[in-house]
Amino acid sequence: MKVLVLGASGATGKLVVEQLIKRKISSRILIRESSVVPKEILENPLVETIKGNINELKPTKMNNLILDCDMIVSCLGHNMSLKGMLGQPRYLVFDALKIIHETVKNSTNKKIKIILMSTTGYTNAVSGEKNSVVERIILAILKLLLPPHRDNMKAADFLMKDIGTQDEQIEWVAVRPDTLINNDLVSPYEICASPVRSPIFNAGKTSRMNVSHFIAELTTDEELWKKWSFKTPVIYNKDSN
Repeated sequence: MKVLVLGASGATGKLVVEQLIKRKISSRILIRESSVVPKEILENPLVETIKGNINELKPTKMNNLILDCDMIVSCLGHNMSLKGMLGQPRYLVFDALKIIHETVKNSTNKKIKIILMSTTGYTNAVSGEKNSVVERIILAILKLLLPPHRDNMKAADFLMKDIGTQDEQIEWVAVRPDTLINNDLVSPYEICASPVRSPIFNAGKTSRMNVSHFIAELTTDEELWKKWSFKTPVIYNKDSN
């Protein structure tokens, strides 16, 4: 098995790679030239590093990137700076999923699994999730004013509505953590089919370490994958307050 990890230089992405290494799973990471990645990852024989920007790769290079990969994990996100929040690319995550989709579709027999790190800010209307009037207003304002939030919503919608549940080449899971926090160790966590608390008025907490652990478990546990395939599970720390 080989896993392509996008966003591997990010706070959660690098933890995903570390979790894969612990499980002796080979990974390929695509990082920008300026990205900073821990030496322990770059020098690990299980990790292949490719420099570049997925939104700038030509079709041939994109084909080579995913050619021998069984799974793609996207932990892509926008830098928490003014330029990162409001500058280009506005649709980093959404455009990456579109490129992956097109590449797979142009490959005759290619089958692949995709894990997207999403957010509880995404409401899965297809499964019947609903927000209160006030929540809908606030989320609509966030979508209007914050391009990264809009990008995340478009990316999740692309999986739900454009790829859907009947695709013969692509299976996917969109993992939705609540408020992300840092923690050095994996701690007890729970996986829910839908949010059990308001992401606006009663947000929980999810450690990046727990997110990376769950994602890595999805890559290795076939029964777990079958349980959440084509779904948008929510992950909370069990001690979330």
